[in-house]
Amino acid sequence: MATLELYSKGANVWVPDPDAVWVSAQLLQDYRPGEKHLLLQLSNGNEVRYPVGSPSDLPPLGNPDILEGENDLTALSFLHEPAVLHNLRVRFLDYSSIYTYCGIVLVAINPYDQLPIYGEEVIDAYSGQDMADMEPHIFSVAEEAYRTMIREEKNQSIIISGESGSGKTVSAKFTMRYFAVVGGAAQQTSVEERVLASNPIMESIGNAKTTRNDNSSRFGKYIEIGFGRKGDIIGANMRTYLLEKSRVVFQASTERNYHIFYQLCASRELPEMRSLKLDAPENFRYTNQGGEMQIPGTDDLSDLERTRNAFTILGVQPDQQMELFRILSAVLHLGNVNIQASGRSADRGYIDAEDRSLAVFSKLLGVEGSQLAHWLCHRRLAVGGEMLVKPMTGQQAVEARDALAKHIYGQLFAWTVQRLNSALRAQQGRTKSFVGVLDIYGFETFERNSFEQFCINYANEKLQQQFNRHVFHLEQEEYIREELAWSRIEFSDNQQCIDLIEGQLGMFDLLDEECRMPKGSDESWVRKLYDQHLSSKPHPHFRKPRMSNSAFIVLHFADTVQYECDGFLDKNRDTVFEELINILKASQSELVAELFQQQRNVSPVANGSIRSGKRAAREHKLTVGFQFRQSLQMLMETLNSTTPHYVRCIKPNDLKEPFLFDPKRTVQQLRACGVLETIRISAAGYPSRWTYEEFFSRYRILLRGPQSQDQAQAACRRALPQLIPDPDQYCFGKTKVFFRAGQVALLERLRAERLRVAAVIIQSQVRGWLARIRYTRIHWATLTIQRYSRGALARRLALILRYTRAALVIQKTYRMMVVRQLFLMIRQATVTIQAFTRGMLERRRYRLLVAERAAVLLQATVRGWLARQAYRRVRAAVVFMQCCIRRKAARRQLLKLKSEARSVERYRELNKGMEVKLMQLQLKADQEARESAALRETLMAEREASSAELAALRATIQKLESQLQEKPQPGPVISEKEAEERRRAEEKAAQEILQLKEELQALQKEKESFCKERDDLSASLLEQEEKQEECVHQAVSQVTSALRAEVDEERRKYQGLLREFTRLEQRYDNLREMSLLTERTKGHRRTDSTQSLEPLSPTTPLSPQSLTPLSVSPFPSAVPSPEEVRRISVTSPSAERRVSVWSSEASMEQLMEKMDVAKDPAVKMKGEDLAHAYDAVRVANKFLESQLRNQCSQWEKELETLRSQLAQAVSVSSSAAQRQDVQELLEARERECVRLRRELKELRNTVSLRRLLTQVFPSALATETSSPAQSKPSAVTGLLECRKRDETKLIKNLVTDIRVDSALSLAPGLPASVLFLCVRQADCSGDQARARSLCSAAVTAMKAALKKHVSDIDMTALWLKNICLFHDLLTQHSPKQTLDSDTLVPLSADMSDLIRTLSDLSIQAYQQLLSITETRLQNIIVPALLESETIQGLSGSAVKLAVSRKRAGSDPRTVGGEAPTMASVLRELGALHTALTQQALPKTLMEQAFHQLTYLICASAFNSLLLRKDMCSWSRGLQIRYNVSVLEEWLRGRGLQAGGAVATLEPLIQAVQLLQVGKKTEADAQGIVRTCSALSSQQIVKILTLYTPHSDLDERVTLNFIRSVQGVLKGRSNSQPSQLLMDVRRVFPVIFLYSPPPVLSAEQLVIPDSLKISFLRKA
Repeated sequence: MATLELYSKGANVWVPDPDAVWVSAQLLQDYRPGEKHLLLQLSNGNEVRYPVGSPSDLPPLGNPDILEGENDLTALSFLHEPAVLHNLRVRFLDYSSIYTYCGIVLVAINPYDQLPIYGEEVIDAYSGQDMADMEPHIFSVAEEAYRTMIREEKNQSIIISGESGSGKTVSAKFTMRYFAVVGGAAQQTSVEERVLASNPIMESIGNAKTTRNDNSSRFGKYIEIGFGRKGDIIGANMRTYLLEKSRVVFQASTERNYHIFYQLCASRELPEMRSLKLDAPENFRYTNQGGEMQIPGTDDLSDLERTRNAFTILGVQPDQQMELFRILSAVLHLGNVNIQASGRSADRGYIDAEDRSLAVFSKLLGVEGSQLAHWLCHRRLAVGGEMLVKPMTGQQAVEARDALAKHIYGQLFAWTVQRLNSALRAQQGRTKSFVGVLDIYGFETFERNSFEQFCINYANEKLQQQFNRHVFHLEQEEYIREELAWSRIEFSDNQQCIDLIEGQLGMFDLLDEECRMPKGSDESWVRKLYDQHLSSKPHPHFRKPRMSNSAFIVLHFADTVQYECDGFLDKNRDTVFEELINILKASQSELVAELFQQQRNVSPVANGSIRSGKRAAREHKLTVGFQFRQSLQMLMETLNSTTPHYVRCIKPNDLKEPFLFDPKRTVQQLRACGVLETIRISAAGYPSRWTYEEFFSRYRILLRGPQSQDQAQAACRRALPQLIPDPDQYCFGKTKVFFRAGQVALLERLRAERLRVAAVIIQSQVRGWLARIRYTRIHWATLTIQRYSRGALARRLALILRYTRAALVIQKTYRMMVVRQLFLMIRQATVTIQAFTRGMLERRRYRLLVAERAAVLLQATVRGWLARQAYRRVRAAVVFMQCCIRRKAARRQLLKLKSEARSVERYRELNKGMEVKLMQLQLKADQEARESAALRETLMAEREASSAELAALRATIQKLESQLQEKPQPGPVISEKEAEERRRAEEKAAQEILQLKEELQALQKEKESFCKERDDLSASLLEQEEKQEECVHQAVSQVTSALRAEVDEERRKYQGLLREFTRLEQRYDNLREMSLLTERTKGHRRTDSTQSLEPLSPTTPLSPQSLTPLSVSPFPSAVPSPEEVRRISVTSPSAERRVSVWSSEASMEQLMEKMDVAKDPAVKMKGEDLAHAYDAVRVANKFLESQLRNQCSQWEKELETLRSQLAQAVSVSSSAAQRQDVQELLEARERECVRLRRELKELRNTVSLRRLLTQVFPSALATETSSPAQSKPSAVTGLLECRKRDETKLIKNLVTDIRVDSALSLAPGLPASVLFLCVRQADCSGDQARARSLCSAAVTAMKAALKKHVSDIDMTALWLKNICLFHDLLTQHSPKQTLDSDTLVPLSADMSDLIRTLSDLSIQAYQQLLSITETRLQNIIVPALLESETIQGLSGSAVKLAVSRKRAGSDPRTVGGEAPTMASVLRELGALHTALTQQALPKTLMEQAFHQLTYLICASAFNSLLLRKDMCSWSRGLQIRYNVSVLEEWLRGRGLQAGGAVATLEPLIQAVQLLQVGKKTEADAQGIVRTCSALSSQQIVKILTLYTPHSDLDERVTLNFIRSVQGVLKGRSNSQPSQLLMDVRRVFPVIFLYSPPPVLSAEQLVIPDSLKISFLRKA
């Protein structure tokens, strides 16, 4: 066989293991047929010998590494148990993926942890997507069922099964939630809310804690969710199966009763619950048997509150809820009724008359306690036509009590289900189709199995049979569709086991027969089973235990189960005595009587039966087994009539630990739930299926001859017989080629061999080329070495030659010297003789030369004197010229210094804050200068005194000297004294001079230190001032940013409310139209004029409440230039914004209760009173607005004062203390800002109270509400006059009935300009009422025009332009804006409310514009950005090895036309850009619109990328990056990048960059974290996990690398949100910047004749 060739050295196989079930091993040598052992190496390194008896005993082969972690098990090359188990373990533990496809089955492993994969953004990502394109998810199965139902108009079923604790209930809840979101998006009704509200109710009364699950469903349910023609939910219906009523009276260890009992006990302290006389659950017998009173992580009190809210949503009134709680409490008290034994042998049971529990039970149910006590201990028998009352034993009385408790709870459960169905029943009409969700128990086997496990396993046998047949049917359908010659696939049909249970004389028949016997028992029933199925006709699925005669064994499809017969008959009968039922029928409680009045007319599927005392007239009672068989048969008929979808839930471990995988438990459940059977059926046929194009792309290297993509099928048909000799191993279909198990691995081996041969050839060529390159380099090196060697030898020879030549030169020179000395001696003698002769001659000649020299000397002296005279004249001229130049340079320097002085003065003016300090420093410097000058003057005086004294001394000395000269006779004593005095005087003068010089130097040094200190102080002051200014600017910027963020948040909330208001208004219009149509269908009725659907006429006064859903008052903020930005903020609370305060009397009362205002019954709110109240509120709002503005201006003044104080507060001596004071002042101002913000919120909250006060005391603000006296009409020219009778015609021709082509041909804003001129003319004429009426009619008409063109992008842009222009014109001519203008004349009429309405309407138009574009883009974003191949041929070779198969029975998505590309996206964006450009809308508005759209594009594409494994590859990342760059280039080409449109694409760009970078080393991990700054940690890890190699040259991302990335991510600042997907529904608030339009005049307008408004006259 070809498969045996795969058992070669290095191949991976799976061998059994007692702990891990299967372990991987590697072949150490090739297998040859006939060998008895295989030499294997286990994963731990041990070598083993595996015995092989025959080829069938060979261990299963392992799949290629590229298939590891595959999201569809049927895509594996080898389909067997170890491959399935390994793939599930890898996906669960390594990739944290809990969902995996197995053909048509979704395998869901319970993670026991909260995963962020069920949010609304995930629902949006899966909505409308093909199942094969997305990662496995429960939402994908739900979407497949929903789309198949819509497309084929056929009912669907989702069958969810699994063990207790495997997550069935959670999967069902998420499935219903998906349908509620997807099916409720169209109409936004409350049906989906009611469908979801049924979950907490059924969990509380039908779920309990077991040993395996804390929230185990103890019943099966099938919920049919009905859908209408448009795919919206219109109703639901629930069917339940086999409630475990025995849990009401008994719980095993560590288990609990149903949740509702513990919830009631937890809420016993509530006022309304005190009448139930409840206690802690430890004190009730029915709740304390398991020993577990509390479930960790749950709050029973809050769960009860959730249950009560769900009852309220479903329409169950509070009094009915309390009735239900009373019955449940009565069941608890019934369990505490003490039954005692009496009589001689204690064979009679009785109840004490003073039993408290019985009294509470009787009071709660409204029955007679004495009668109940009597019939709990007695029974009535019919003997010989007489009625006898027989007492019961204590044990029988306890059994009767427990049976009554179970029956009451069962009836209450059935009533609750009926009540839920009545609340969920379709109200709008007949259901067209439905999707059923079956949450049913899985196969169960315990240490002791009883009647409940028998029924559960019987139901699973039926479901497994249906599942096997459906899988087999889908396989055969695929073969028929591909026109294959196929033979029937054999699969394990469990019909024999089902016949054993439900067939004729089967186990159920024998059980029912035994129940009808008067003295039937469990032992006799078991003996009949032995006789029927072991002795007479041995059945292959029935066995008898060896050591027991009261048990039997059934060989189910999943496992062999041993059942104990104890209790089978009692549980099958489920009997309660008729006397007890009659007592309950006579109950004073309406609900209790309702539960038991219809006992004899119950449905045949109702649980339980009543035992009557009249045996003769007793009719056949329906047993539980018979009822269960009937209900199961109805379920199977329903499932067979629908298209099933399967979800198999797996419990990975019994410890409930998150992400802990137990292979033994997993394999057991895989066998039980039918997943392995699906694999076996698939493996029995052709499990591997490839389209011809995919096969050609993958294995084209194995094909011979000409290769072309167009001839792929022919090439495959030619090549496969040569590649696979056995024709039974493959088969050709119409569009696919089919392979049996293992053949794809064989082809992979051939392909790898061919690639190896090609690699060897390439390696040989490359190695030859490298060898030639090496030879060339060696040859070149050899030549170089030779060249250098020869050069060295040549240089050595040249040196020898040079030495030889030098020797010759030396010899020649020496010989020359000897000869030369002889010659010189001879010449010296000759010269001497000649010298004496010539000396005589020269002396004679010398005398002549001396005479000539004297003459020359005289000439030189004269000529030198003349030259010096000329030089002096030239030098004087040069000096003069230099003086002129230096003077000019000095003047320039002077001007420069003056300019610098002026700049210093300018700097001083700019820094007035430093003036005081500088003046102080200047004064100090001047003082020092004065002191220096004084010292200098003192010094000069001393010097003058010393010089005078010195002069006097000198004069004295001279005088004495003269006298001494004249009289030399005096003795030497006098002269010595004078000399001594003179000497002393000179020394004294010298000392004084030296002292003065030292003082002068000290003063100079002090002056320099002062100057330096002054410079340092100036620098430090400048630095401190800059720091303080920076701190102030920082604080102001923080406060400003906080206020701006608050304003943006208010704006976003307000615009969201506007969007909600628009949606509700549209819904109201739809409902009104439906009601009108309904009335018309009933008969012709005259429609009330108030219900007309026509727009309001211009003459109809339009109240402000009808124009806007809210009352908006502007408030001051710290955002600069408040006149430029249009404030979109709300001053009233959110509850008052949603519903108008004065809309109805009930809402007024609610608001008065909310604001704690006493209601006066005498005051009745009429329409005119409300109008006056509105005027008063408007005045109050204006007053509050003025107050807030004054506070804001005062705050700004204080801030300026703070800045000036900061500039003046810095000084040399106490700079640190003053900085602290300034900081304290700044903090005080910040606290003041917070206080003002808080007062702002309080003032907002008082608006509603002022409204009520103004209604109660309308005269309090009479002076404020009185309108100012009307001014005289102003003489304004250039207006348009419209007569009153023509106003309706004007609105009709200009707004409501204008044609699209005519409207688009108009100049931008022409209708708004014409309407404004008409409104202003009416205002200038003095008729303010008509001006207001015309303006209101125009606004209403524009709103109607927006609704009319709800899907036309050009008309929406046109009316957005007109609304904005009309708003700006009214704002420009409002009294508030014209205060600063002398040319504009304000409007006399008050248009403030209409301006607010236009502001809201502009936001609605903007949202409608974006909604149109988003609707068009929604379905093309993912195909265009992710799927389109703009770079042709890039991914041609990147075909995946194993392609996930489409779900059989679900046709692929049909595409009408070409697939969307980036050109489609750019076309839609271009249409929006063209519409906005043609209407000359502001650039900032266009930037905001494209910012919102690019975010939608990025979020949709990014979310789909995270959920699609086929998109996470290198080649696909390159394609996506190119597509995104095309979008970026388009945005930049139109100048839209300034608004953040390009920056919004950063997450998607970084995601595709992550697909292209290296992912191996630690440096790569750090680079990824640095690069992907816009991605969260979860998103980075998810992309790395989903990364799929695009070819054999690429590799998967290893787990070690992912852990390295996670380690690096831990050190990153957690600035990114933690969610996995981006919020597609995020909406950025829009800001309309106010720009005053140019002054408008009628002469500037060009009105075409097509508008037919020639009746307007220029005024």
